Amino acid sequence: MNMYSLTISPQMVQYPDRHNQTLFDILLENGVAIDSPCGGKGTCGKCKVQIIAGNISEPSSEERYYLSEQEIAEGIRLSCQCFLAGDLTVSLMGGSEENHQILSGGYLPEFEHEPNIIKEIHHRQMPQTRQHRSYFDLAADMLDISDVADQPVFLQSVKNIFDHDRFTAVYADKHLIGLEGGDSRGKDYGLAIDIGTTTVVVSLIDLNDGSEIDSATGLNPQKSNGQDVLSRIEFTRRADNGLRILHQAIVQCLNTMIDKLCTKHHISKDHIYEATVAANTTMLHLLLGVDPAPIGKSPYIPVFTERQSLPASSLGLNLSPFGRMYCLPGVSGYIGADIVAGVTVCRLDRTSRNVLFIDIGTNGEIVLSKGGTLYACACAAGPALEGMNISCGMLAGEGAVERVKITDDDIFLKVIGESRPKGLCGSGIIEVVSEIARVGLIQKTGRLKSKADVAWDDKLKGLSRFIKEEGNKRALVIDPVNHILVTQADIRQVQLAKGAILSGIHALVSQLEMEIEDLDEIIISGQFGRHLHVDSLVGLGLVPRELQEKVTYIGNSSQTGAMMCLLSTAKRREVEETAQKISYFELTMLKDYEKLFSRCLKF
Repeated sequence: MNMYSLTISPQMVQYPDRHNQTLFDILLENGVAIDSPCGGKGTCGKCKVQIIAGNISEPSSEERYYLSEQEIAEGIRLSCQCFLAGDLTVSLMGGSEENHQILSGGYLPEFEHEPNIIKEIHHRQMPQTRQHRSYFDLAADMLDISDVADQPVFLQSVKNIFDHDRFTAVYADKHLIGLEGGDSRGKDYGLAIDIGTTTVVVSLIDLNDGSEIDSATGLNPQKSNGQDVLSRIEFTRRADNGLRILHQAIVQCLNTMIDKLCTKHHISKDHIYEATVAANTTMLHLLLGVDPAPIGKSPYIPVFTERQSLPASSLGLNLSPFGRMYCLPGVSGYIGADIVAGVTVCRLDRTSRNVLFIDIGTNGEIVLSKGGTLYACACAAGPALEGMNISCGMLAGEGAVERVKITDDDIFLKVIGESRPKGLCGSGIIEVVSEIARVGLIQKTGRLKSKADVAWDDKLKGLSRFIKEEGNKRALVIDPVNHILVTQADIRQVQLAKGAILSGIHALVSQLEMEIEDLDEIIISGQFGRHLHVDSLVGLGLVPRELQEKVTYIGNSSQTGAMMCLLSTAKRREVEETAQKISYFELTMLKDYEKLFSRCLKF
């Protein structure tokens, strides 16, 4: 646990009435981020701080629910529930974000190398006094500058040609965007970016040969203001300058990663000419500084789903002065560019088979290809499957429990990095709940059996020592030494995610008048499957047992799709065409969906 002290005074408060502002908000306004999956609404119990000195409001009912009596006695509080009553000294509590294992690659199909950015070399003519009044006039005489003649960034680049006997013209989509002195054709780079709700991946690509030089990965800093898209949308509505805060957070994150890659490989940012971005619809709105509020309320229509191409400098992204950014198209508020990218990578619109594509993460998106006809739906899986909103949850990284095996009288754990267990990542929570269901420690409703019931069961009695009961609360302690446990609330979170995804699968299949057995393949995309075994998905009931032998894992197809769009104008057109082919329907609008969801909740 990392802790450092921070002194807060009433003068730090931005509002006239400081008693209406929580400590969480004060810290946020002053650039101090605290992990808060719920965005400061008091429903996750994660934004813990320790009060070192000063007066603070009395513990709320939410704090008494999420914190033990011992924690409260030690001054540990939830920052989103605390209100200042004067000067305050607090210690921030949180785990390190280093060493998380973030997936940056996946299956990459063959495609023609035809990048959107191209360079041409020109020999400079000497300006003739009678013919050319300026170097701008000379450039206009040599090149078609009609698209950029009135753009300051182009005017600024004209100066690059008068100290050299030749110069390089840079084109995007066959349109001139800038000029560089000398021959810079050997320095031609781009970025393929995947912005996930939880993680961010940036790949540095040599546009000349299509090779990936390196990639940088990190956590999406917006997670401090909400672990899922809905909580971030709510944050933009609730917090002053909420949209600006989230927009600047992701732009700064990308610039930091770009700086890291350029420094490591001695590449100038001036030679990075384009970034292609795949992300869900909300993340793209926040990246572009567009209000995502319409996505969070019926009829859930976003401001845009179309592809976007704009100057990178307009967002503050540190590329070439005339660099561009291309955002892949989406389908709806909840079927974004990341899913369109995956569908294109898998060529689901060009198959004669019946293929189910699932991106399992904070959001659960499902696309069914029935012989090339595409239907999609989205479900609120929540962050539980990534280890978030779980009492002992963490992202996949060193110390995360990734595998769990329960025998008649013991529990065995496999930990990433073979180090001391620190918590459960997404695959770990899936495995433990799958195992709990397999051995019969929970009822079909998802209710964890009592210690007494387990002790009286001849098959389970050896496991009764792992059941913890505290009042009406129950938990399974999977590691007594390191105090790692799975609570009833954790099981419920996983159960809700399972019910959402499984009901989406059945709804799609039914919508296309098919049976589960008609599916030829199920493709799982994204971070989720990195440490996960198919047996756990089936054991949990998240994937129907009939599909167990038909599951394949494709990796980070969102990142792959962004890379293809960077390196191939043909693939860029294909992505845009694919987005138009996907039909989206809202699960909640289906007749008897609530009954289907209830059935899918059962273990």
